[in-house]
Amino acid sequence: MKPLLSKTTKPFIIYVLIVLTISIPVYYLVVDTIWRTQLDEHNEIVVEEVSYRFNQAKMSEEELQKALNLWSKIQPEANIKPTDKSDLLKDSLYTTTKNAPYLEEVEDRFRVFSTIIYLNEKPYRINVETNIEESHSTVISIAITTFFLFVILVIGLLILNKRLSEIIWKSFKNNLEKLKAFNLNHQTAINFEQTDINEFNELNQSLSKLIDHNISAFKTQKEFTENASHELQTPLAILKNKLDILLQSEDLTEKQYHIAEEMNRALMRSARINKNLLFLAKIENSQFEHSENFCLDILLEQTIDGFQDYFKDKGIVLYTDIQPEIEIKGNKSLAESLISNLLINAIRHTLPRKNITINLSKSSLEITNSGEKSLNTNLLFKRFSRSSADNTGSGLGLAIVHEICKSQNWNVHYHFENQMHIFSVKF
Repeated sequence: MKPLLSKTTKPFIIYVLIVLTISIPVYYLVVDTIWRTQLDEHNEIVVEEVSYRFNQAKMSEEELQKALNLWSKIQPEANIKPTDKSDLLKDSLYTTTKNAPYLEEVEDRFRVFSTIIYLNEKPYRINVETNIEESHSTVISIAITTFFLFVILVIGLLILNKRLSEIIWKSFKNNLEKLKAFNLNHQTAINFEQTDINEFNELNQSLSKLIDHNISAFKTQKEFTENASHELQTPLAILKNKLDILLQSEDLTEKQYHIAEEMNRALMRSARINKNLLFLAKIENSQFEHSENFCLDILLEQTIDGFQDYFKDKGIVLYTDIQPEIEIKGNKSLAESLISNLLINAIRHTLPRKNITINLSKSSLEITNSGEKSLNTNLLFKRFSRSSADNTGSGLGLAIVHEICKSQNWNVHYHFENQMHIFSVKF
């Protein structure tokens, strides 16, 4: 995952680098073309000036030849020679490379303008040369300057983009932190920060409506669950009481007694389901937020003592490895319920005269019981899921274990190994 700023900055940097790379040869070509054009114009002006000066001097033919010879010696790059019969009297512009007379070891580029001038009404070929190597230095200087300007521009834009992003996204990040800290169980609406950005304000308004709707739905669901569970307790208790009276009646036939006994078992199971559902609702509604430090080893031993009769009834052999002074932080009543549900699950699904092993360390509680095959882990911690043919339970024990671990930030795991079911809780 990448932050939004890097997502937008990376393409921008790549684009700028591409433009910069392309701009350097483009700059070179443009400046070189401009430079050659300027040199050509310069050479034309030199030719016009030379022609004008010689003609204004009104020299004789002999004086003109002496002046031309002297000119060719002093200005070899602007030599003037009489035309021959093969000369087509046409102008030409070209670039040549040769050793400069003042720098014999270095080859330079020269821009040459060759044309015809008329001196004393006779045609002469004049070649004017101008060193073009200075354009290379100019182009390189411009390219380097442009590169540094581009670098400064990019760095400035990146810094500016980062600063602006921090300012623009500050309210968004603050609202995001409020959303992360939001707990539906507290049923407290979020007051989002107002900004001058329309998109953020629209997002905040939509989130506020969504949160208000969820809080309302959650409150309705919570009230329904609590009311339904509480209201069911009274009629269930009345029915249980009436069935107990009926079962004590001496006028019942054997058949009627069995029917009443089946009704009593179903009623007791319904009462357990109702009680467990109410307990789950309280856990989900964060009604067990009280947290304290307590000795888990002592609580575990006390809970095991309360199940000794169950172990004896099924002839189960219990092995324990409980480290002393294991102190953890959490809700003590929920920890007791977790241990009880895990023990009930182990006892119910262990065959008679088999064994159960309980291990407690500083980091985990592990309860192991014998079994024949692995359980379906996809359904194991779901409500009313059945992992065996035993229908005496409510189908909510492991769901309660899972919700307790979730509320206390613990982790519960199951795996099957060597014909043993292993449930472990990591603190």
